Amino acid sequence: MQATLIGFSAIIMWSLLALLTASSGKVPPFQLAAMCFTIGTFIGLIALAARPSGFANLRQPIRVWCLGVGGLFGYHFLYFTALRNAPAVEAGLIAYLWPLLIVVGSALLPGEKLGWQHIAGAFAGLAGTVLIVSKNGLSFNDSFAFGYGAALLCAFTWSGYSLLSRRFGTVPTDVVTGFCLMTAVLSLVCHLALEQTVWPRGTGQWLAVAGLGLLPVGAAFYAWDYGVKRGNIQILGTASYAAPLLSTLILIAAGVGRADWRIALACILITGGAALAAKDLLFKRAKGG
Repeated sequence: MQATLIGFSAIIMWSLLALLTASSGKVPPFQLAAMCFTIGTFIGLIALAARPSGFANLRQPIRVWCLGVGGLFGYHFLYFTALRNAPAVEAGLIAYLWPLLIVVGSALLPGEKLGWQHIAGAFAGLAGTVLIVSKNGLSFNDSFAFGYGAALLCAFTWSGYSLLSRRFGTVPTDVVTGFCLMTAVLSLVCHLALEQTVWPRGTGQWLAVAGLGLLPVGAAFYAWDYGVKRGNIQILGTASYAAPLLSTLILIAAGVGRADWRIALACILITGGAALAAKDLLFKRAKGG
């Protein structure tokens, strides 16, 4: 249960992504990723410095590095590509199929059993997410097929990374430090090749970038790695649909968004779906208590 809660803390941190990104100014996406993952790298380095023996955990087989760097950098590369080549709402919705893919794909993992409540809970979460992102309507156009394809690959990349991380459950979370470092370097290369440098302006924008690097694009990846390796991955997959809901509520609280019936219904669907997926675990704890 503790590992699942740690994994859920990543979802809470990801809910800050929209507000902090909007507050970071007009920094190009790959530049922003490079800056944030550099901060995320220092989080791991500080933790390793407290116990120098942990640096030995960075020595891992090449397949572990391919999985980690491919997951972190591959997801962001495909997500940015999707947003460049398709409308943000539709691309974001397709990309956010990854929680459903995690729940369904968990059936392929050793020792995991996929129940009807996991699937039903994931679809309820997806329905709630559709309500949130489709406020101004959805319109899928064939001319954006490349962007939609990138978004779909994005969903498969993150779900695949999360599921395969479970297969490497004995690999310490310390290695995420290296994943963040390599993602920062590759993001910098993409920035130099594709973008023009734009630095944050003012203290507020710099603090937003720092917040991104410390939480949703930093500590969240360490928490998620620990959660998917040691926690209940089906509950985490379903609960991941809470991120867009919490993100929307945070934007509303900050005065950026406005509440309406869609948000209320999304709350019911996403919260109910997560509770349904976790019902066995919750009842087990209740009986045990």
